[in-house]
Amino acid sequence: MHPRAKALGIIEYNNCILVEEYKGKHETGEGYYYRPLGGTIELGEHSTETIIREFQEELGVAVEIVAYLGCLENIFQIENTIGHELIQLYFVCFSNKALYKKDRFTITEGQNISYGVWVPIETFLQVEKTLYPNGLTELLSKK
Repeated sequence: MHPRAKALGIIEYNNCILVEEYKGKHETGEGYYYRPLGGTIELGEHSTETIIREFQEELGVAVEIVAYLGCLENIFQIENTIGHELIQLYFVCFSNKALYKKDRFTITEGQNISYGVWVPIETFLQVEKTLYPNGLTELLSKK
């Protein structure tokens, strides 16, 4: 298996970021964990295009790229499976400003349904909740 190229969009509002909420096994245990929205970069697609496409596909909303945050290399292991991602990170904003007032977003990806929620950045910085990819919390603490 080869590393995957991914792009994630970080939307910040009132000292919170919009993240997808997962429940299951993860690198540091089992339970809830969080990750910004985005996905795999398709062949021939620029990472900024990935962000725009993924928000449209998963939430049905338009976003605009605000700034490039950086790139992370995330190597992780869950049970006996090793994962390896190269992740382009961007700050983005909703084109429709009314969306910032929503508390919860339904995320549809194929047959899977999950939720996007606003989580205070401080809860990740204080390690009260788990944020992936590895290294993102440190990047957010420097901004």
